[in-house]
Amino acid sequence: MSKKRIAIIAVASVIIIYLAYNYFSPTSEDSLYLTAKVQKGNFVSEVITSGEAQSTSSKEIKGPDNLRKFRLRDIKIQDLVPEGTLVKKGDYVGRLDPTDVNEQIIDAKLKLEAAQSKYTQQQLDTTLTLKQERNAIKDLRFSMEQTSLELKQSIYEPPATIKSLEIKLEKSERDLSEKLENYNIKKRQANAKMIEVGTEVSKIRNELNDLTALLNSFTIYSDSNGMVTYARNWDGSKKKVGSTISPWEPSIASLPDLTKMESKTYANEVDIRKIKKGLPVRVGFDAFPDVELDGIVTDVANVGEKKRGSDIKVFQVLIQLTENDENVRPGMTTSNRILTFEEKETLSIPLEAVFSKDSLTYVYTKTGFSVAKKEVKIGESNNVSVIVTDGLTENDVVYLNKPEGYETAKIAKLN
Repeated sequence: MSKKRIAIIAVASVIIIYLAYNYFSPTSEDSLYLTAKVQKGNFVSEVITSGEAQSTSSKEIKGPDNLRKFRLRDIKIQDLVPEGTLVKKGDYVGRLDPTDVNEQIIDAKLKLEAAQSKYTQQQLDTTLTLKQERNAIKDLRFSMEQTSLELKQSIYEPPATIKSLEIKLEKSERDLSEKLENYNIKKRQANAKMIEVGTEVSKIRNELNDLTALLNSFTIYSDSNGMVTYARNWDGSKKKVGSTISPWEPSIASLPDLTKMESKTYANEVDIRKIKKGLPVRVGFDAFPDVELDGIVTDVANVGEKKRGSDIKVFQVLIQLTENDENVRPGMTTSNRILTFEEKETLSIPLEAVFSKDSLTYVYTKTGFSVAKKEVKIGESNNVSVIVTDGLTENDVVYLNKPEGYETAKIAKLN
């Protein structure tokens, strides 16, 4: 065979192949279309949310519980150990501003000095008064003895003199009786006065002791082992140095139990209907990308709440961690993959490959050098793919976008 003839046959073959390709392919730009194979394997549907780690059990560290007794409110936090500090029982945690208590202590000391001075004065007055009364009684008794002696010696005196002495003695006896009665009354009065001023001294001294004990309690110590986590204000912000506590909100920090942790997260209105108690979860942590722990949904809110700064409603979901890791701390950001559906050994295709018209769901499949438009039945879906229950087989090739020229093609329906 001559070289010329071989060249002619080669050129003719190329032309035939080119014409066949253009005839059977949907367009000369077929390379622009994206395709994917029907995959067979485990299909999972997950709801992915972000949340915050927290302990399900913790001990609160509070300020003094008797602030209301001393009419104290809005006490500033003067010092706090850094959040996350590991402390043992008895370790220093923080200190409150003692200014208001110190002012009350100064006032109480002044009141105590005044009360003690009054007590001393009353004591001196009582001593002097009762001493005068006792002296008067002694003088009266001495006078009575003198009159009695004169009466004995007046047996030879005129009757009038004797009568006068008898009257004088009788009067002295009445005066003595009255003096003794008055002395007892004044003594009781003096005792009552001393009790009154003594009670006032004791009252002020007790108040001063209570204020001193309160001042000592302004230095906060841990009552157990744990990690310090700052308490939150009513608006959700964390308390820190400069924040205040009150008798109604005495919490300063807490000591969470790191062996009992959960992830608090929120799901939107679309996803919340898929989430139920008992669903398994894989919980990751932004701070430690290599750490991933098992968890389980323990609570799903029935009532939604508005997301701050948005009109979108979200529902709170609590996820109990069933594993522990020493690196996990309260307040860490979590990523939660909630497994809502799983099916093993099933067929699936990307969501982009599924199209619909009226009540029919269909796909574009590659058949040799041509394209077929086929009806399919689908099942559960996730954010990426969807289960195909009928109409396709494993390794079939489907288009992810509509091939040109096939929009009006007839759909091959399932039997």
